[in-house]
Order: sequence, then structure tokens, then C-alpha cells
Amino acid sequence: MRAEKKEVNAVVLDVLPLGHVSGDQRPGYRREPVVQAVGVDQFKLLELVPKPGADIQIHDRVYIGDEERDKIERVKRRIGYEDLTATAKLELPFVVEQIVHENEQRFVDFFNKSVPITPKFHMLHLLPGIGKKLLWEILEEREKKPFESFDEISRRIRSLPHPERMIINRILHEIEDPDEKYHIFTSR
Repeated sequence: MRAEKKEVNAVVLDVLPLGHVSGDQRPGYRREPVVQAVGVDQFKLLELVPKPGADIQIHDRVYIGDEERDKIERVKRRIGYEDLTATAKLELPFVVEQIVHENEQRFVDFFNKSVPITPKFHMLHLLPGIGKKLLWEILEEREKKPFESFDEISRRIRSLPHPERMIINRILHEIEDPDEKYHIFTSR
């Protein structure tokens, strides 16, 4: 389970130069531009206000930490999946996949270091497609030698051809379902 902390970097999902058109009663010249983005560390969905004149494109990585920001003026608010635009919802799976591949070791470590949640329920059970038999196979293989990459996981465990897909699907599930009880990769 992830500890709550601030995001430092985010990847842009959508850019709204005129802000939210629907639901905003203010005239167009009073609206502020908005960027929808997902955090790199905890996958928080955020609305950001860009600096005037900043060139921001979809899939750009932007710094949103406490130091001087070059493209983002401020973090406006945290949003839910239902608040994303249609474009942002379409881009989310591609961005999550990009983040998982850029941080492969972090997610491989999940396979190496995951622990039981209860006596009968393991963290690995939360990944889609992992049942008891596959769970025991993963636990036995990691006892022999810790995994070093997604390729090594799929080579050593034949019934697990795409472990990164399981991680990506779990992250998307945690983001999309507000009623999800266990958050292993995202922040509530």
C-alpha cells in the first residue's frame, strides 16, 4: 500500500486552452486554461494551471514539485476518473503503460517483495489473472532468485507471458473504480 505524499512529476493527458467549456458559466475571457495530468509516482489524477505562454502537449512530462516550475503555474485540484475529458480517458492507458515501462524495476520489485494482506489473501492476488496456483509458482521462483525484469518473469513463469499488462490493468482498475478497497499502486 502506498504512503500518501505529493506528486513531483506528472504526464499530460489533455490540454484545455479555454478551460472547461461545459459547466463553467463565466465568459470565455475569464476562464483559465487547464491541463489534465496523471502523477508519475502515485497515479493521482490532477488538474493543473499552465503558465501563460507555456507550450504543453499531450504525453509531456511536467514538473509539479515545490521548486521552481517551468511550465506549470500551480496544481488546481485533484480530480476523479469521472472528471477526465474523453481525450484524457483515451490517453490514460497509454500514459500508464509508458510510466510502467519507464519504472520497470519498481514494478518488478512488487513481484519480489509483495506480502500477504491476510492469512488467506496475498497482494499478488490483486493482480488480474493470478489465482492460487500461479501465486505459488511466483513465490517459489522468487525464493530461488529475485526477478530482475519483466522479461525474466515471463521466461521463468511460462503461464505469465505479460506481467507488465497485469500491472497496467491493476493500476487502471484502481484509478477507475472509486470503491476499490485495496490500492497497491495508486493513492486513494
